[in-house]
Amino acid sequence: MIDILVPELPESVADASVATWQKQPGDFVERDEVLVEIETDKVVLEVPATASGILQEIIEDEGATVLSKQLLGRLKEADAPAKTATDVVVEEETGAADASPSVRRLMLEKGINAQDIKGSGKGGLITREDVDKFREFKNKAETPVQVDIVAAVAARSDKRVPMTRLRKRVAERLLEAKNSTAMLTTFNEVNMKPIMDLRKQYQEAFEKKHGVRLGFMSFYIKAVTEALKRYPEVNAAIDGTDIVYHNFFDISIAVSTPRGLVTPVLRDTDTLNMAEIEKGIKALAIKGRDGKLTVDEMMGGNFTITNGGVFGSLLSTPIINPPQAAILGMHKIQDRPMAIDGEVKILPMMYLALSYDHRLIDGKESVGFLVTIKELLEDPTRLLLDV
Repeated sequence: MIDILVPELPESVADASVATWQKQPGDFVERDEVLVEIETDKVVLEVPATASGILQEIIEDEGATVLSKQLLGRLKEADAPAKTATDVVVEEETGAADASPSVRRLMLEKGINAQDIKGSGKGGLITREDVDKFREFKNKAETPVQVDIVAAVAARSDKRVPMTRLRKRVAERLLEAKNSTAMLTTFNEVNMKPIMDLRKQYQEAFEKKHGVRLGFMSFYIKAVTEALKRYPEVNAAIDGTDIVYHNFFDISIAVSTPRGLVTPVLRDTDTLNMAEIEKGIKALAIKGRDGKLTVDEMMGGNFTITNGGVFGSLLSTPIINPPQAAILGMHKIQDRPMAIDGEVKILPMMYLALSYDHRLIDGKESVGFLVTIKELLEDPTRLLLDV
């Protein structure tokens, strides 16, 4: 019998929650196939099977709070079971060869064909959750729309679900930032036409050479890194009664994922070129979407960039990510009439918002920092010439 244990949790993580059991007792599991997902306040950890066998017992159900190396369940080592006559019939009637025996039987009972379901498990394996989601979708599609207002009002109900650990931690950190910092926000706007023209001119050649598209974020990060060099107070943090000045440049990038907002860190941005920045951002975004970010990729960071513009935000006041001293908010690029040299021109403009801890950063430094970013973005050549 093989014990299924909680992975070794990082020192900064006290406990975790059982998020999702991918298998049920009696299911056969291949070696390295994910058995259960464990959610911490930072990342989701996958617990794979250390050997092929049958899941005998689940000791900690979904939602349970667990500690490092705690027993989650037991696996009985075994070879893949031979198909019975019933299994063959089930496979023929459902087309569900890529599913566990219990899932195949469930599909047969509910009259579901595997060809209608896209498996989310390893190698396209159809899971019980896939079947449940398909049934829910099918029921909604088959339910006629009710136009009776009285019946609709009578059918109103609430759904109460517990917060995930990640959502709880985000809420705690937001309140911590509001209550423990003297947060202030300053604004500016930037003409994005020079960067848009530059991207249009070199996009094809850049993608052909580096295998990644030239986006806006690489310009933002380059500009922020240069501004942090000029204003060390922004690249610092308060620790008790001390000020800690960082001599390196690790930038957190706010990423929206299905489980909530996370801020993975792109490290040593002063040593990265534009292509390396774009590849790093893409890798972090994919890991965030798939829940594959590690604790190390979430730890640290001297400054945060958040881009609400991708969701259509025109202006906002971002909240500092403690213990950092500042955060930069980027927004939607929108054509606006601007007075240039006595003439009105239509230009693609974007608002910038810098929220900062006034205990550490004065108005002069915050405004200067934001103006530096504006100047670098409006004349990207400065990034190459270091002026």
